[in-house]
Amino acid sequence: MRLVTMLNMGLMLLWLPACSSMQPVLYPNAHFLSAGEEVVQQDIEACKQLAETAGAKEGYGKSGDVASSTAMGAGVGAASGAAGGAVTGAAGTGSMVGAVSGAVWGLLRGLFYSRPSQPDQAYANFVSRCLQEKGYEVTGWQ
Repeated sequence: MRLVTMLNMGLMLLWLPACSSMQPVLYPNAHFLSAGEEVVQQDIEACKQLAETAGAKEGYGKSGDVASSTAMGAGVGAASGAAGGAVTGAAGTGSMVGAVSGAVWGLLRGLFYSRPSQPDQAYANFVSRCLQEKGYEVTGWQ
């Protein structure tokens, strides 16, 4: 039962970083200042939708990094746990324990030590051009 609870908690944590996405950083030029925060956010969302409609994808974001790190940790943990368990005669149990501990390690590593995610280049270029055509100046993404 403890194993199931740990895995459920890990899966819930996997989706937390997926909620945040990269945003364009806009220079406060005359158009930006006259538009107001609400209009600026609507324009950004409209450009993002237009990019996705055209086929550009935002990218996998940090959740993809976390998922791959968790899966890799589980695989390495299972293999090392099976090897250690084989020595003591309990390869199945060692593999299970190794997989869980490796998955937790991979999850934590992905959450706290992964590099900052960047949007897909085509997506960022599309949204930036759309915003530029509306009168904004995109200085970068974060």
